[in-house]
Amino acid sequence: MFEALTNSTAIVALAEIGDKTQLLAIILATRFKRPLPIVLGILFATLANHFLAALLGATAAAYLDGQWFRFAVAIGFVAMGLWTLVPDKMNEDEAPKPTRHGAFLTTLVAFFIVEIGDKTQIATIALGARFNDALAVTAGTTLGMMLANVPAVFFGNELIKRVPLDIVRMIAAALLVATGVWLFVQTLGIF
Repeated sequence: MFEALTNSTAIVALAEIGDKTQLLAIILATRFKRPLPIVLGILFATLANHFLAALLGATAAAYLDGQWFRFAVAIGFVAMGLWTLVPDKMNEDEAPKPTRHGAFLTTLVAFFIVEIGDKTQIATIALGARFNDALAVTAGTTLGMMLANVPAVFFGNELIKRVPLDIVRMIAAALLVATGVWLFVQTLGIF
């Protein structure tokens, strides 16, 4: 459980730096200027989205467990690592406009929707399959999302200007690729 929690936290926290959802957090913070409801919206959207993703991965692992499935998960980690090297961008027209529903509900819905098919959601599915523990993976990926997004809500563009995103992306990519290679080697029975 500890390994699932720590690996999930590290992978998602690094992969989230410069991700579209982090850019969304900055846009929402700029538009609403109410950090607490935005942080809570991110938290609840991530818990819901990532629990479903981790559950999907763990369920798939339970039914599809076999050497070929572990190889597929390993290849998935390597592919996500390579995908992490591609920077995300968000156009102004993609960002939600302030509505009468307020900062919390707008953030909750926007984050849940934007996270669908995002690399951190796909990583959560793979982590759920890898560790077969939806709760620990959800806790870890949610913690990783919060570690990356809470500072973005409070410090916004200043954070993006000061953090070398290319280096962070390379570290995240290396971590994902290393996880994939390690899983591949374990599946081969070398270690």
